[in-house]
Amino acid sequence: MEVVFGDAFFFIAWLNVRDTAHQQAFAMGSQKGRQIITTDYVLLEVADALAETKLRNAVIPFIELLRHSHTVSIVPASQDWLDAGLKLYATRYDKGWSLTDCISFQVMRDFNLTDALTHDHHFKQAGFHILL
Repeated sequence: MEVVFGDAFFFIAWLNVRDTAHQQAFAMGSQKGRQIITTDYVLLEVADALAETKLRNAVIPFIELLRHSHTVSIVPASQDWLDAGLKLYATRYDKGWSLTDCISFQVMRDFNLTDALTHDHHFKQAGFHILL
C-alpha cells in the first residue's frame, strides 16, 4: 500500500470544485491502495483558509468524513509535534516555511514518507516529492 502525506493545498483543492487542481486532487485522493496521513495542524489550516468562503459550511462535514475514513490517518496535535515543528522553524530562517509546514515535514520524516499530495514548493525545498 502506498502511503503519502496530505497537505492543506490538496484538501482545499479536493473540496473546491472551482479550484484548478480539483480534478487531480480528487483523483489522487480517491486512488485505490493509497493511505493518506495528515495532521490536525493541516486540517486547522484548511478550516482557517476556508473560513471566509462559501465552502465554510463544508469544512466540518469534510473533516468528519476524513476522521472516519479507512484510508486517511490523522496525526493528533501534541506538544511534542509542536516542539519539533518549532525547532525546525527556528533553524530555517532562510526559508518561508510556515510552522504548519515544519510540523508536516517532521511528521513525514518520522513516518518515513517521501511523497506529499500538495503543490507547495516548500515540500520540494525540504527534500520531499510533490504529487500535484
